[in-house]
Amino acid sequence: MNTFLTEWDQNIVNLPYGPLGIIAMAGMDKMGESVNEWLLKWHSLQEIQDRQYYTSPGSDQEDFLIQAHCPRFGTGEGKGVLRQSVRGYDIYIIVDVCAYNVTYQMYDMEVPMSPDDHYQDLKRIIAAIAGKAKRVNVIMPMLYESRQHRRNTRESLDCAIALQELQSMGVANIITFDAHDPRVVNSVPLCGFENVLPTYQMLKALLGSVKDLHINKTSMMIVSPDEGAVNRNIYYSSVLSLEMGMFYKRRDYTQVVAGRNPIIAHEYLGASVEGKDVIVVDDILSSGESIIELAKELKKRKAKRIFAIVTFAFFTNGIDLFEDAYQQGIIDRVVTTNLSYTRADLKDTKWFVHADLSKYISYMVATLNHDNSLSALLNPYNRIQKLLARYRDEQAASGISLI
Repeated sequence: MNTFLTEWDQNIVNLPYGPLGIIAMAGMDKMGESVNEWLLKWHSLQEIQDRQYYTSPGSDQEDFLIQAHCPRFGTGEGKGVLRQSVRGYDIYIIVDVCAYNVTYQMYDMEVPMSPDDHYQDLKRIIAAIAGKAKRVNVIMPMLYESRQHRRNTRESLDCAIALQELQSMGVANIITFDAHDPRVVNSVPLCGFENVLPTYQMLKALLGSVKDLHINKTSMMIVSPDEGAVNRNIYYSSVLSLEMGMFYKRRDYTQVVAGRNPIIAHEYLGASVEGKDVIVVDDILSSGESIIELAKELKKRKAKRIFAIVTFAFFTNGIDLFEDAYQQGIIDRVVTTNLSYTRADLKDTKWFVHADLSKYISYMVATLNHDNSLSALLNPYNRIQKLLARYRDEQAASGISLI
């Protein structure tokens, strides 16, 4: 065994479920390449002499990426095409349903791909596989239609229908990140479903960006932006040993604007935030107006610095609002993942921090491919504590006061 492999990495030397194949859908090209590089690196470190057990095709491959394509006709109709055989493979399809930067031609117009288009292309590729793969797994970081997860009146249940559709097409495992409501798993009780929280990677990105955080109850707090995000914030509060407060939104239920009841006011419940750094955790940042309003409310209560941690940051109305808020000292950092498309203009800002999840996805793919348990990967508590210890050691070495 190569000493380079960590205790966890040693799991990947077990015999795989089948030859590994990665299909990166349009918009996930860079993520697919990064995942492929990690997997190839680990594959080259495996000192196993059991080639005789690999009887299925693809066991000696030099690249895990499978070439797939979804061309379009002039009317906008499409089809899924595989450029190589996947018979007997253990296939992992990575898809970003919110990659609006991907476009196609329809009636001589350039049309951005909507979540519906991406989801349809995913089904096309599964249909092109046509049951020939040994197993099909879907990695969909932003779960399709996850914000339409429950029925209030006469309305559709889009997310549940999509999950059942994928199950009926033979998908064995669905992996998503920070589902808006993880209870949507109840729609597919017989299908493998993993809702992964990128807590460790988000904290690592924040601590790598800000070196003078005092992570203690006198200097920092966790604040939930609303009642729906309480569980996420409770976890951060627990692993960081910090107090937690929360806001709840008073809405005007007499009208609907952009599909939602407008917010009248943010009401705060919890201990004083005066003089403290505040971490606000949520799953989705859409336009960002709600986060900015919340940050202003915290500033009125004399909070020090405000750090927003969101799994998916879309900035649907642009980034000017956040740039202005940063310049005014209203918000200090926005930490998000690379699990969905990131606007190009964010790279030039001082307040935006990216958390790279490609290695983590590679770990999950390698673990599932070798038919091992994901339990150690899904519970990051020990890794977070080691991260905090390293951070404090670095502060001490740099002469930064921990009080």
